[in-house]
Amino acid sequence: MRKTNYHMHTRRCMHASGRDEEYVISAIKNGYEEIGFSDHSPWKYDSDFVANMRMPLSKFDDYYASVSSLKEKYKDRISIKIGLECEYFPKYIDWLKQFLIDKKLDYIIFGNHYFKTDEERVYFGTACEEEAWLIAYVDEAIAGMKTNLYSYLCHPDLFMRGRRVFDEVAKRESIRLCQAAKELHIPLEYNLAGAAYNDIMHTMQYPHIDFWKTAAEVGNTAIIGVDAHEPAALETDSYREEGIALLSGLGMKITDTLPLKDFTSYE
Repeated sequence: MRKTNYHMHTRRCMHASGRDEEYVISAIKNGYEEIGFSDHSPWKYDSDFVANMRMPLSKFDDYYASVSSLKEKYKDRISIKIGLECEYFPKYIDWLKQFLIDKKLDYIIFGNHYFKTDEERVYFGTACEEEAWLIAYVDEAIAGMKTNLYSYLCHPDLFMRGRRVFDEVAKRESIRLCQAAKELHIPLEYNLAGAAYNDIMHTMQYPHIDFWKTAAEVGNTAIIGVDAHEPAALETDSYREEGIALLSGLGMKITDTLPLKDFTSYE
């Protein structure tokens, strides 16, 4: 299996560290064949809302220019793609589609963090302790996947950050999410930043073993995502190796290839 990673942030999102080039150097040092930058997407809000955990729209051109420069500089040593981690915000999805076409991005990945828009301030990572919000999380994940814009679903078990107990409701909704992803041929990300958090904090949020057992039962395809917020995250393989061993032990198919989408075919 090739060593690839398509989930990687930059300082522009205001909660990551390190220069863009340091991420590339770390990836090369640790034997990655292909990487993709996927910083938290900017949005053009209708309101005066200012997000504090994503790249401002004013920083995008610098982001694109920087990654494009690195792509050219290191083309003989590593393949680099330019993407974003985006939510599914229905009121802004047409704007996003046109933005992706105009800016000629290679890909986006789906981080289902907020309900409808972060202007509403409902974060699924904590809200899903309540059944109604877990149902909403899965509803929004399915609606987003159906747009055919996203290459894969990031940390699909994000809801376990707030729910903690993988009960019958969590199982039911996980099956619903996994079945939709399988039908739509969208890989599910095994998130290494979450694995590191679980290890350090001696907890089980995401990735959650019971979710991945469910995904294996449904027959989903997994993809490994470092979710790097610092260059050093690309220099360690322990969580990657543990994740591959776990998924392989469950009998899951693991892809190392990013399925690219045609943004002009948005439905």
